[in-house]
Amino acid sequence: MSFIYEIHSVSALCGVYVGGLECFFFMYYFLLTNGVFGVDGDEVKSVTVGDSVTLHTDITQIQTDQQILWMFGPKETRIAEIIKRANLSFIDDNDGRFKGTLKLDSQTGSLTITNITITNSGLYKLTIISNKGTSYKRYNVTVYAHLPVPVISSNSSSCSSSLSSSNSKCVLLCSVLNVRDVSLSWYKGNSLLSSISVSDLNIRLSLPLEVEYQDTNTYSCVVSNPITNQTQHLNINDICQMCSELQYFILVIAAVVVLLVALVVGVIYCYYKKFKQPVKEAQTPETEIVYTQPFSTQRLQHTDFVEADRTEYSCVVTRHK
Repeated sequence: MSFIYEIHSVSALCGVYVGGLECFFFMYYFLLTNGVFGVDGDEVKSVTVGDSVTLHTDITQIQTDQQILWMFGPKETRIAEIIKRANLSFIDDNDGRFKGTLKLDSQTGSLTITNITITNSGLYKLTIISNKGTSYKRYNVTVYAHLPVPVISSNSSSCSSSLSSSNSKCVLLCSVLNVRDVSLSWYKGNSLLSSISVSDLNIRLSLPLEVEYQDTNTYSCVVSNPITNQTQHLNINDICQMCSELQYFILVIAAVVVLLVALVVGVIYCYYKKFKQPVKEAQTPETEIVYTQPFSTQRLQHTDFVEADRTEYSCVVTRHK
């Protein structure tokens, strides 16, 4: 950046003190003596949240006349600098974006970002100033979030009611949540069937697939970004159920419920009938004993005659009432 300021200053002086042709030769001489190293193409860095990334200067040892300047973002905010001749080295994080995650190598000038976050994505610019001239290098850093494992579910409303399963289809849905800059794809073996991409964050990304119930091929759903991926394999037998099997299961459950209800009602009815029926008093039959002799007629109830050996017995006639 200081070299740009120098160019502007020289250009202004040239316009004031010398003419057009002289100014051209003056600028040409300035560029030759100070040197301009072209800006190389952006170096692309892709990392995952929490990782560390190092932006190398390609210098093995900073020379005494060299100055290393690191800037970040569209405003080219200074974040780190080394001035070798003054023996100065410092990191500048005024906006708190990096929160102590910047590390500056005092020997090479390389910049390391530890425990990187999504907010650290962006353009980093390196400026190397020396007596030989000024060189620039840019790094385009992209930070990706950790990918979730896709979830495969079936759409139960698509279940065929036909008893014949030869043409029945199972509709599947593969989904992921809170993703950005990813692709969601269905594979049959190693062959790509379908794919969808998204660049926004905090949305639900879904991709359907229709398969036959009797399909024995291998299917998988893959969510991926430029540096990693997550795969979920499909087990058709676990996720897709035949409609006839489902209906049979529902009928069996319904029959069991009806039987249980009938059993409970019967038990309650029997219990009520047993304990609410009036109790009848036991009736003891009466027996009339009539002796043959006129002097003794006695009415007894449940009486046993037990006498001593000298007791005399008479003939009796019994009448039951």
